[in-house]
Amino acid sequence: MCPTGSRTNGARSVGRIRRGSGEGGGGDVSADDATVDVFSIPMNVRFRGIDHREGVLLGGPGGCGEFSPFWDYDVAESTAWLAAALEAADRGFPEPVREVVPVNCTVPAVDPDRARAIVTGPHGCRTAKVKVAEPAQTLDDDVARVAAVRDAIGPEGRVRIDANGTWTVHEAIDAIKELDAFELEYVEQPVATVGELADVRRRVDVPVAADESIRRADDPLRVKRLGAADIAVLKVQPLGGVHACLRLAEQLGMPVVVSSALETSVGIAAGVALAAALPELPYACGLATTSMLTADVTADPMTPVAGMLSARRVQPDPALVDGVRADEETTRRWHERLAGCRRVLEGRSG
Repeated sequence: MCPTGSRTNGARSVGRIRRGSGEGGGGDVSADDATVDVFSIPMNVRFRGIDHREGVLLGGPGGCGEFSPFWDYDVAESTAWLAAALEAADRGFPEPVREVVPVNCTVPAVDPDRARAIVTGPHGCRTAKVKVAEPAQTLDDDVARVAAVRDAIGPEGRVRIDANGTWTVHEAIDAIKELDAFELEYVEQPVATVGELADVRRRVDVPVAADESIRRADDPLRVKRLGAADIAVLKVQPLGGVHACLRLAEQLGMPVVVSSALETSVGIAAGVALAAALPELPYACGLATTSMLTADVTADPMTPVAGMLSARRVQPDPALVDGVRADEETTRRWHERLAGCRRVLEGRSG
């Protein structure tokens, strides 16, 4: 079960939600008399334009799931996130083929000194993902940040960059060539569209990873058909759950990096479950992100040790859930959003 707090924010049952062939696929999923707790957690640094991480903890007979789509996802897109939460709460996760998963640390668009401090933190990660192409910053800022990360992690560490689709094709080519002076492992989503991604991949020597071109696409397999990427970045919530991601990984037929959507430890546990179940895992995964939050919902958070996360379920702590409970207006908005996604799932299963 998913123990939660006193539910002073108006938590209530989400009732029964069943689905067949929609997101997550593979049979019915239900959440019977599941409790809903809405959280709002300040972040240590502004990221993706947000300074608080909001979402819902959804309890069911199998455990606890997290529903936390960003607000730039509409109801239709957010429904996949609900399918993932329901899977975690009811169906559970597949059997792992490994007990621990290697993870990278994540360096936001911070100054070089802060970047060094993140890389040399107590997490023990030997891979660093560096955010680049931040609005209002320059390529010189990116160079300084990546240089600091390479210096801090040493010649044996791995450095990858993520532009979140911000560059144009020409900007991407120029930036990648300059930043590859620091021996990049790969570049994630340098440009916005699949066609542009394929163009960049043909013109640079650094491997290209697709993120948004998979998780926000009507046809995620187009990346494969166009030869647009060497690596697939999969995120459990946006893609409808662990089982859906395993099927997609098989269809894509390329190496997979599992990454987080800045979840609490409840959501991170689902990402680790996916990474632990993949037949092959050649890259460190982007799941060491709970440190970007100022608090968590469990007394045993998903914190890396020696650069690894263990595959396990997470149980929220009622007192900690109470400590991050959202205000009344935020709670109302999330209940409306949850109800909208529920109606979509019910319509698809009907």
